[in-house]
Parts: sequence; structure tokens; C-alpha cells
Amino acid sequence: MASVARVRRPRHNAASLGVRVLITSPVFPPDLGGPAVYVPSIARFLMERGHEVRVVAFCADERPTGHPFPVRAIPRGPLPVRYLKAFFAVLSEAGKVDVVYVQEHLALLHVLAARLRGRPVVIRIMVDGAWEISHRLGWIDGDSIDQFEGKRYGFKVGLVRFLQRRWWGMCTRIIACSDYLRRIPIERYGVSADKLKLVYNAYHGPRAQDVPHTRQSARAQLGLPQDRRYLLTICRLMVWKGVDGILRALKQLPEDVHLLIAGDGDMEQPWRALAAELGLAERAHFLGNVPHRDVLTYIRAADVFVLNSEYEGLSHTLLEVSTLGTPIVCTGVCGNPEVVEHDRNGFLVRPKDDAQLAHFVHKLITEQELSARFSAEGMRRAERFTREATFPEVERVLREAQR
Repeated sequence: MASVARVRRPRHNAASLGVRVLITSPVFPPDLGGPAVYVPSIARFLMERGHEVRVVAFCADERPTGHPFPVRAIPRGPLPVRYLKAFFAVLSEAGKVDVVYVQEHLALLHVLAARLRGRPVVIRIMVDGAWEISHRLGWIDGDSIDQFEGKRYGFKVGLVRFLQRRWWGMCTRIIACSDYLRRIPIERYGVSADKLKLVYNAYHGPRAQDVPHTRQSARAQLGLPQDRRYLLTICRLMVWKGVDGILRALKQLPEDVHLLIAGDGDMEQPWRALAAELGLAERAHFLGNVPHRDVLTYIRAADVFVLNSEYEGLSHTLLEVSTLGTPIVCTGVCGNPEVVEHDRNGFLVRPKDDAQLAHFVHKLITEQELSARFSAEGMRRAERFTREATFPEVERVLREAQR
């Protein structure tokens, strides 16, 4: 059953300058993922600014606690059932608010429920949902998002694209978390540019100087041997995240290099089997769904962070890693180049190029001066992606949608 965390909330009245906001999310703590970081952070920011916030979210925890806003959780189960529960939850909660803020993820039912209540909807897109659905269901032969945007497919893909165009059309405003994503609704789906607003994701954790751990002390706390070198990846274990490519790159690296994999998902067992097949069972460590309080410690413990995905809107994890000064190797796809500039604050590699990935990782684990330069430049550039820089823009869009 869905549950609501009962906490005291400020009352809304006509004289108040606050907006009553319902936020929907595809993931929520303790689960990992960008929205699980973003939603609690933006919710707290809005409450600090005098707004009233409530949340409906998919969540492994049926009764999330510790948040200063009510959370109605949709626990794990068959996907059609979860979405039906979410539809009725949004239909119920939307009647209590002024605007619904949807985090894109199979969003049709969320948007429909809000519109049935007569509430304006702002949607934040983190992906072309039509591509994600079609890729996951095997309808596009593994085509990348760039390939997808330039091709026509069969009826099933056409239907999903049509439905997405419909739910975007029902929204008052669309927030895109990267310029790459902002262009997709305009150029591929014919959405008016006036409806789109670019608002970058924000880093939500402590500043680098406020994280007490050195690399050595972080490893000591996590129980990691000091005589190894560590690669770290943090992601949902979905096929387009490319952890298989990191494993094949790891095979090409010295034996004292180990890989830490934080996250869970559909591909965990196949990738465990691949690690064993490659003889890497002792060097590839699947950590599962790491609590976010420990994620920063793992970032500090790592020599290199690797993100080998075929798709990223604008990765929250890249922002965390940049802010904390761990050097990065990531694919040069989608929103990643808006965070990482090749050979300035990290290396960009081609997706599915295991040899190139191994080459650049090897450079960073062997050239300490280069690693230190990337770390310093990453921390400097991360200053563009702060709550103070981005959240007021979200607040402005929500106010405009309410009118």
C-alpha cells in the first residue's frame, strides 16, 4: 500500500505568496538515481522559500521518513500496477495543490491525472522517454539516442512517440536539464521553443572542503585495501549504462586496479556473469544500492570515476564527482560534454570503445600531475551547477505555470 509520511506543513491561504506544489518522481531515497537526489533537494529549497510541497514517488521504502514534506510512496511491484497506483495517487494529491511538477519517466498517467484535476503541469525531462521505452523493450535494435532521433521505426515506436508528444502537449512548461535535451522536443517533436526552459541540474551535497575524508581515510572507513587502485562507477544497472564495457576495459588494466560498481538494476546478474567469464570476479565489486551518505565517501576513495553510458541527460553523479575532485572518464554523449570538456577537466570517450576507455583510464591512474589538474579544473567548473544558480529558475517556472 502507498503510505504518507505525516509531518506538519504550513497552511496555504490566499494572502500567501507561496505556491502549493506536488512533485512526482520515478525514484526516491533510499533508491539511487538522479531524481532521488534532486527531488528531496528541490523540495527543501521550495519549502525554505515559503512554498508547500508534497511528493508522490516510486520508492523501495513503503514509508519514507525524515523529510519535512509528506511523501506518498509507490512501492516496488509489477510495473503496470505501480503506474496505476501512481495515477490514482497523483489524482488524489493534485487536488490539494496549485501546480504539479513531474519528473519525466513514462509520464503520461501522471500528467493526465493532474490535468483531470485541472492543475497546470511543469515537466522536467531527463531523457527522450520514447527512446528509453523503445530501447528497454528491444524495439530499436539497440540504437543510441542520437540514432533514434534521426530515424523512423515501426508502429510501436510511432505510438510511443505520439503519446509522448501528447503528454508534452498537455504541459504548461517543460524544463530540460541540458541543452542537448532542450533541443529534442523542439527539433524532433515540434514543441514550441517558448515552452522549453533550460535549467541545469544542481549539485546537492557538501562542498569539497566540507567533506573530511582524504582518499586514504575514505578507503579506511570503507574497508578498502590501500594497496589497490580503484575505479568507481555509480549508475542504475541498465543496459545503456555500459558497465559491460568498463569490465572489458578493466581486463586490459593492471591487476591491482579494481572496479567498484554502485547501483542495482536489471543487468546486475548478466554483468556479474560477464565479470566471472572475464576472470574479474575478484576485481569487480558489485556494491548494490549504496546509501547516499556513503556515495560521497566512495567518490573520495576512488582514483578515477568512470561513466560509460550511451545516454545521460545531465548526470547528477558527474556533478558530485566534479565537485569532490575525483578525475573523470566518461562518454562524450548527450549532456556529458556540458559538464566535462575533453582534456580539460576529464576525458571524453566514444561509447562502446573499450580500448579507448582503458587507454584514458590508464593515463589517469599513472599520471598523477594530469589527475591533479583535472581534479582542480573539475572543482572550478562545478561552481556553475549549484542550487543557488539553478533552483530559483525552477521556482520562477513553477510560479509562471500557476498563473
